Amino acid sequence: MNLITCKNISFVYDGVPAVKDLDFSVEPNDYLCIVGENGAGKSTLVKGLLRLKKPASGTIHMGNGLLAKEIGYLPQQTAVQKDFPASVYEVVLSGCLNRLGLKPFYTKREKELANENLQKMGITKLKNRCYRELSGGQQQRVLLARALCATKKVILLDEPAAGLDPVVTQNLYELIRQINEDMGITIIMVSHDIHAAVQYAKHILHLCHSQLFFGTTEDYRNSEVGSRFIGGVSHA
Repeated sequence: MNLITCKNISFVYDGVPAVKDLDFSVEPNDYLCIVGENGAGKSTLVKGLLRLKKPASGTIHMGNGLLAKEIGYLPQQTAVQKDFPASVYEVVLSGCLNRLGLKPFYTKREKELANENLQKMGITKLKNRCYRELSGGQQQRVLLARALCATKKVILLDEPAAGLDPVVTQNLYELIRQINEDMGITIIMVSHDIHAAVQYAKHILHLCHSQLFFGTTEDYRNSEVGSRFIGGVSHA
């Protein structure tokens, strides 16, 4: 059963369609990359998948017992968020908030989970450092560890490599690949980087206010829209 199935969904702001007629699905252990130009509807779709915005039409169905609150989310960082005055451990542990339910405090299990994910992301030595003192690449590892605390199934990443230098970006993409392949966690990533998308993703969803393409990465490479964007420019 698909983790997420979107059927003919559209989103509207003030009566004006932001993105329409989307029809795609996300399988367990999938790696879907959502690409498109600025204003194409990518961020709107992210809000829809997180249940922060209701579709004007169509349906979003989540299978395999997945709940929207169980999607680990790594948002685009603002300058204020990058300057957040908390320890690395506190940021990672906050990914367990949805697990608390009615409990007022983190339990031993949540604290163990935070430490496990710090280790998985290779940032245990940074545990007591202030988040805002870290480099951009280190901050993204912290946020990935936080997202892993929130989910066992799906991580949704919105432009995770924005503002990072090429070497750090490559390392980040490799880390995301490991999360997908070694941990079996489904990845949904919004990106401007078409070339990285076709290198790592299993499926591509290309938006331009509507759905230009959805299918396997190989089919995307061979499609008219794929060959146009891959061959012509490095960013879409």
